[in-house]
Amino acid sequence: MGWEHINGTVVNALTVALGSAVGLLLSGRMPQRYQQIVLSALGLMTITLGIDAAVIVFGDTVARFKGQVRYPDTYGARLAMVMIGSLIPGCILGTLLGLHQRIEGFGTWVHVRFGGGGNGGSGGDGGHRFAEGFLTASVIFCVGPLTLLGCLRNGSQGDPGYLYIKSALDGFCSMALASTLGWGVMLSVVTVIGFQGGLSVLAYLAADPLPEVSRSMMAAVGGVLMLGTALMILDVKKIPVADMLPAVFLPPAIIAGVEVFWPGMLLPAS
Repeated sequence: MGWEHINGTVVNALTVALGSAVGLLLSGRMPQRYQQIVLSALGLMTITLGIDAAVIVFGDTVARFKGQVRYPDTYGARLAMVMIGSLIPGCILGTLLGLHQRIEGFGTWVHVRFGGGGNGGSGGDGGHRFAEGFLTASVIFCVGPLTLLGCLRNGSQGDPGYLYIKSALDGFCSMALASTLGWGVMLSVVTVIGFQGGLSVLAYLAADPLPEVSRSMMAAVGGVLMLGTALMILDVKKIPVADMLPAVFLPPAIIAGVEVFWPGMLLPAS
């Protein structure tokens, strides 16, 4: 495995770090009303991205493959069941693991340890904001269709094109996020490196990358998480999105299991 299989992830991490740094420099100079309108714009944009993944990618997948599987008239319903079958156990698993609480606790620890937020309730408030910035940025940067497709192409074919496009988008997005949500956005660089780097390595090691239907369903479930993130950004409802993260990884396992017993129900015949 060489540089050409991970260069997209490295460039993406650098643009997120650079954008976050610029956003942090701007945050102290940006009046509160401007921060609020930027946050609202980001929330609406996140809704758009979530709909694109959860609805449009899902619909395109159904339209593309329904003629190649058994019982095509109910193919959309079967893929919808894959999403539901991923979200419910994934959310339960994430809740059992306490992912959201652990990340918020980590945010509080970092804020108190390095931000001097140990007096009164400020540490908890600052830690919550830190965790919100980290979670929001991590979900936006790491669960979209470009992430999955880009990492698989970069790892298996050495083609970083999609990740380069994503890097430019994430750079501007991290700038806006960091200007309103603070240092937690910068820490999402760790998520970008770990998640995208891991996907690229797995794609390199796998003899055959995941089937396109599996990738699309992962992106669709990720779109649902992005919609939940948008509700948090817009302060509509506080949803523990981190507890839902395991759901993103379940569609390939569910699809593979179904295909063992009922070939051609979810994947086109090879």
